[in-house]
Amino acid sequence: MTGRADDGHGSPVGRGTSRDRWPDGGSAGGLLSGPGGDALREVASRVRVLFAGGKGGVGKTTVASALALAQARAGRRVLLVSTDPAHNLGHLWGRPMSDNPTRLTATAPGHAAAGGAGNDARGGHGGGAGCVDGVEIDPARTIDEHLRQVGDTLRRLMPERLSGEVARHLELARDAPGTHEAAVLERIADAVETGLAEYDLVVFDTAPSGHTARLMALPETMSAWTEGLLRRQERSARFGAALRGLTRDDDGAGELVGRRDPRAERDGEIRRVLLRRRTRFERLREVLTDPATTSFVLVLAAERLPVLETIELHEQLVKLGVDVGALVVNKRSPAGAGGLLDARRTREGEHLRTLDDALPGVPRTEADLLPDDVVGEAALARFAGLG
Repeated sequence: MTGRADDGHGSPVGRGTSRDRWPDGGSAGGLLSGPGGDALREVASRVRVLFAGGKGGVGKTTVASALALAQARAGRRVLLVSTDPAHNLGHLWGRPMSDNPTRLTATAPGHAAAGGAGNDARGGHGGGAGCVDGVEIDPARTIDEHLRQVGDTLRRLMPERLSGEVARHLELARDAPGTHEAAVLERIADAVETGLAEYDLVVFDTAPSGHTARLMALPETMSAWTEGLLRRQERSARFGAALRGLTRDDDGAGELVGRRDPRAERDGEIRRVLLRRRTRFERLREVLTDPATTSFVLVLAAERLPVLETIELHEQLVKLGVDVGALVVNKRSPAGAGGLLDARRTREGEHLRTLDDALPGVPRTEADLLPDDVVGEAALARFAGLG
């Protein structure tokens, strides 16, 4: 497993539209127990799919993990999925992780055991026990599996003499623009489908803003692209059928009755494949744009570029029809610390006024800059304010 350590940890100190409405000094409690925590808890509690996104290095993994743990402590079964190629989940939880679900939480008080920590967690739910299972999507494995499925379909549909061309095309496609995004989208669809069927909540720890915005737009793009392929395939099938009809004479037509038509079967298989893909992407888009099912938490630092990027990402998500449920301002300089930290807090307040002016209706929670790293379940529980 590879990845960089998440460097944005903190505990919130309040919620408001003005710097003067936040308490001075120290911590106001954990992420969910301090001012503004109730709104964040409500968002996580009411949905089945939750995304944590924002600029790189602001603490998305910490916030996503804290929300997942809080929901597990409330009795929900949570699937926590990292879509960022530079994974942080394993570092944060202090667990070896993989592309398969791994149990991250110990048994919560009063809950029956639901599987050992660090073991493959599939099928380990039951007894009403809350848990967090984690997945770090492996980009290389995801692309390999995606291309394998595409290759199997192509080899089934294409003449055997073209198998070499199919292999060459797939090898070239491995590093082609869009291959990684298409493969990750398939895994996100898998995670959403698995989560809705086997878990109570899916929490996505996403890649930095630009990647995430493109990824959230892909279901609609892929649906439209697949629809175009279907239209072209239908025209091709009709043309082929008409051409075959013109080449048959009256004497030969009767002999073909009841015989297999390989080309018609191939056309039918292509259509079924395209219809399955269109249906899957349409279903994913319906889930992502249903505010009763899915919401997005934007995580940021109180600095100029993260604030501007957050405002831009919010605009893009709203245009896509995705609900933005809350803001988490992480790594906030503490009040009353004097010197450099006081000067930074003053400047941060100016940036947050820009944020409040742009997004006045989105609930906001702040999180103090902490001197220590958040590593492991116990530290995450303290960060979240779970006692």
